[in-house]
Amino acid sequence: MHRVAVLALDGVIPFELGIPARIFAAAVGSDGEPLYDVVVCTVDGRPVRTDAGFTIAVDHPAGILAVADTVVIPPVHPLEIGPHGQLPEPVAGTLARIPAGTRIVSICTASYLLAAAGLLDGRPATTHWLEADRFQRMFPQVKVDPDVLFVDDGDVLTSAGAASGIDLCLHLVRRDHGSEVANRAARRCVVPPWRDGGQAQYIERPVPPPSAASTAPTRAWALERLPEPMSLAELAAHASMSVRTFTRRFRDEVGLTPGQWLTGQRLERARHLLESSDLPIDLVARQTGFGTDISLRQHFRTSVGVSPAVYRRTFRARNR
Repeated sequence: MHRVAVLALDGVIPFELGIPARIFAAAVGSDGEPLYDVVVCTVDGRPVRTDAGFTIAVDHPAGILAVADTVVIPPVHPLEIGPHGQLPEPVAGTLARIPAGTRIVSICTASYLLAAAGLLDGRPATTHWLEADRFQRMFPQVKVDPDVLFVDDGDVLTSAGAASGIDLCLHLVRRDHGSEVANRAARRCVVPPWRDGGQAQYIERPVPPPSAASTAPTRAWALERLPEPMSLAELAAHASMSVRTFTRRFRDEVGLTPGQWLTGQRLERARHLLESSDLPIDLVARQTGFGTDISLRQHFRTSVGVSPAVYRRTFRARNR
């Protein structure tokens, strides 16, 4: 079983602390068996205070990090990092105990801790959009992307503020066990099953004013017709808006252009079919609206980094 160790530091923010246990515990196999063992530790095994006015007790000291497959670090407040990026010695020593090759995940401003420990040098990363400029000034060696929900750089992953930690944990479940398990976990937790890591962090008007129409009915309509060609004009017409108004309102609500969102939904459907069926690649392409296997391969390589055939083989080999 995959062991996830969550490191709770002094001043930990409770909401983000609870995300890994909630999401990974909801990830179960087809017969209901748990797929992850989630434990919480502190530097010395003693209770730590939270930023919410209460203290938490844990069952493990930081030694558990040495046998973890994945280490998750939630954010803390206040963030005790020196002006030149120095970590307090107990924290620095604890992070240094994580073995090479362990998957390390930060939620929100815990990315500061990874950067201060040198774990993000030369890597792409993100953090809360309000902190992105300061983060980049303090750690110029990190390739900061301030506009995305999370960044997956293989063995080191960083997420933006608060709820994007949910997106990142679901992404890990999907990466480990496929979209069916991740979607089932999302349903258990009553959260959106998939928000692409490249989606914008900061959406100017996520809820339209009472007098404005929403694009939500059109998004639901489009999801029912993914195999069919859909133009921007057709989407706008369904929403009874001009193309310009529809595009603006769609980006305000979703954080993506209609085309980006539609491609992402088609890719997610394609991943599910590749994982759960033996359909030929050209039929997967037609059933997901890409039309041809060439188009599917191009989009898949851009988004996932491999061809659909390689993805299918890798996923099935990993889950045997």
